[in-house]
Amino acid sequence: MSGHSKWATIKRKKGANDAKRGKLFAKLSKAVEVAARQGGPNPEGNATLAQAIAKAKAASVPNDNIDRAIKRGSGDTDGADYEEVWYEGYGPGGIAFYCQILTDNRNRAASDVRSAFTRNNGALGEPGSVAYLFETKGQIMVEGDEDTIMLAALEAGAEDVRPAGDTFEVITEPSDVWTVNEALVGAGLAVESAEVTHLPLSTIEVDASTAAKVLRLVDALEDLDDVQTVYANYDVDDDIMAELVGE
Repeated sequence: MSGHSKWATIKRKKGANDAKRGKLFAKLSKAVEVAARQGGPNPEGNATLAQAIAKAKAASVPNDNIDRAIKRGSGDTDGADYEEVWYEGYGPGGIAFYCQILTDNRNRAASDVRSAFTRNNGALGEPGSVAYLFETKGQIMVEGDEDTIMLAALEAGAEDVRPAGDTFEVITEPSDVWTVNEALVGAGLAVESAEVTHLPLSTIEVDASTAAKVLRLVDALEDLDDVQTVYANYDVDDDIMAELVGE
């Protein structure tokens, strides 16, 4: 499992203080709103909305927040006109960063993202500078018996099942992620998360010093209101990661 995935999993398990949780709720609600605006308010016919709702619920976003976001997206209530933008750049150690942005002010978003890179030993790149280093895949994090996970996942069309600490990472084609997710749930397994994501085609292993700098940049970007998701191609030894996060 790549360093990015490890970091995201650790932060999800550790939880966050009220301020960070509120910011996370706002970002997840924004994703629901945008998905409803682009593909309609019915998750059964809008896979992007179904994923956005699932991610919001997995993070304990209240149902009322989700419902209001869907209404804003469908035009029932006033909402901002968000657009999706992708920013690319390099961080410490030559690590590639691929950032999904949902914003109602492209100039503000660009300025904030550029500043975050500059302040944290990175540099914003041109469009296409790192996108080719990532591939779109379905990713499911699941706990349970390895044999049961392997059988259910592969029979449902998963491409791969990888150990990831005390969980397993199931990789699928983007269109298969929900079918495989349903198969895992149907097998009585505890699914932590399921999403369409961007996985690095290869990773760069970093030492403790570089890892600390990379994670500071990840946090600086994720702290921006317009930044929805940050993908990066670093890999960190489990012992180093545990030391950095104080586990």
